[in-house]
Formats: sequence, C-alpha cells, structure tokens
Amino acid sequence: MELYLDSANLREIEEGFKLGFLNGLTTTPTFMQREGITDIDGMIVKLSKMVPVLQIEALGNTAEEVVKEAKRQLDLGLDPSRTVFKIPVSLEGVKACSMLRKEGLLVNVHLVYTLQQAYMAMHAGASYVCPLVGRLQDQGHDALTLVQQCVEAVNYYGYQTKIMFSSVRHNEHVRNAINIGVHTITVPLKVLKTLTENNFTDVGTAQFLQDTKLMTVRVGEALNGINPVVDAGVNVKDAIVKMTEYGFGAIIVTEGGSQVKGVFTDGDLRRRLQQEGSGVLDKKLGSFEYKAPISIETDRLLNDAQQLFRQTNVDTIMVTDNGKPVGMLDIQDLKA
Repeated sequence: MELYLDSANLREIEEGFKLGFLNGLTTTPTFMQREGITDIDGMIVKLSKMVPVLQIEALGNTAEEVVKEAKRQLDLGLDPSRTVFKIPVSLEGVKACSMLRKEGLLVNVHLVYTLQQAYMAMHAGASYVCPLVGRLQDQGHDALTLVQQCVEAVNYYGYQTKIMFSSVRHNEHVRNAINIGVHTITVPLKVLKTLTENNFTDVGTAQFLQDTKLMTVRVGEALNGINPVVDAGVNVKDAIVKMTEYGFGAIIVTEGGSQVKGVFTDGDLRRRLQQEGSGVLDKKLGSFEYKAPISIETDRLLNDAQQLFRQTNVDTIMVTDNGKPVGMLDIQDLKA
C-alpha cells in the first residue's frame, strides 16, 4: 500500500519526507490557502523538487479547461512521470480524466462520495480514485463500506486504478485502510507520527536500553563528574550544605583529602538528630564512627553495581579509582 503525506505545510513536508519512505505528497488549494500561500505555481514547483510524486489540483469548468490547466502546470517544469493531476469527479471531470490518460498523464479523480462516481472514474481510466472517508463519516455515511466496494470493483473488473483512502482523521483509519486492502492512503503528519506509537513497545524498548546499558557501560562512565568529598574537620551543619551543593544524599568523609574515613548519609543525619537533637549539627564529621564504606571501582560494569545495590540495599555507592574516591554512584544513575 502506497503511503502519501497530505499537507501544504513546508515544515511538515520536510519532516515527513526525512523518513525516506513516503511515496508522495497530496495537496489541495484549500491547504495552500490555509498556509497563506499566494504564489501557487511557485509552491507547486518547489514541492515537485522535494517529493517523489506530487499530486496537485487541475481545475476547470469543462474537460478542455481541465486539460489545458494540467498542461499549463506541466509547462512549469514538472515531470509528467512524477505528477498526478487531481480532478473533482463530475461528468466533465471524468471526460478530462480520459483525455489526460490517453496522453499518458496520471490522474486522481477525487471528492468521491458514491460507488457510481467511483465507477465512472475507474472506467475513464483514473490512476487513482479517492473517496473521502472522514468527510463521509461526518455526514453519517458508511464510508468504509464504500471504500471496500471500490476496492472490490477494481479487483473484480480488473481496472488499472488504485483506490486512495483519504480524509484521514486518526490512526484507526489507517488500520481500516489496511484491513480493506486499499492501494494507497494519504495521511496528515499528526496521524503519521502516531502510527508507530504503543505504550507496550515503549516499555519494552526502555527495558532493552536499560539492560544494554548495564552490560556495556562502566561505572566510571556513568559518574556525573562530581566528587562529593568533605574533610572530617567539617561540622554537620556545613556538611548538609555540601550535600545540597553536590546533589547527593551522601558525602565521602576523608582525612587529609585522600584517606577515606567513611560515608555520611542523609539517613545518618536523621538518626543522629532523633538521638542527639539539634546539637549534633555543630559536631565534626570526624567525631563519628563509620562502617567500612560500600564501594566499587570505576572499571566495573554497571551490572556489577546493580548487584551491589541489591545486596546492600543502599541508594548510593562510593566509586574509587585504584582505591581513591572519585565520586558517588546513585541508584538512579543505572537507569537509561
């Protein structure tokens, strides 16, 4: 099934065609008017250089006028093999379709609302027949049945016509088009961008990224560049300020700037406040006794760090390089 973008917005068109696999662009005078375009010919030429196939309007009150307009547009320098002329269905419109097709030009007969209109367009040799699903549904009609009937007519009678599913309002319409078996669909960018979205896919992808990170990234690579070291001579009050500055719930307490005495955590702070009251804020960090700090070397994988977090049930781990403290690893740092 061919996939077209339906737009006249240059930003949308550039974004959509960066995907690299759209078959073409459909546009209308109404779209161009909404975008404030006044040089229609200039815009058509610009778009023709941006997209693989461009479908543009060829209007006129008679078949001859429609044909004349199509040829005038071709004279702008358009490639006839990459240009499809859109013609509203009418008796003069299908006549113009037949005339253009006999000259080898591509035609989309659109604004189709009935099977009879579609039949006339198919029989006139239309390259595309384009029912407007959204508009039909707005009027309370069974648009999907019409599209199904058009597809069946093409398949049954062997017409060389592609049924284009248009006036797409949401991604459910795309699913409908696939189920019906249409040959082409044209969608606005806002719908196109939702077609790959699914919460279960997002969750699964995030898990894959997370697991890959754990198996490939070293602890040292995950550090944020901050080494939250505080001298043992600093009091608790100043240590709290340092914790806030560093952005960790723990600080590494050292003597002489290198010898690690221990790790002081916000949990330690709460416990000591409960036990000793606010007077503890004036005590020096070096006056406390510490357990041997939980640490990991920079060259270990994050997978090893995850195991250590699980075994010790802590939120931060001291990171060392050849035994020297170089930072803290937070459990949140393991997440992708």
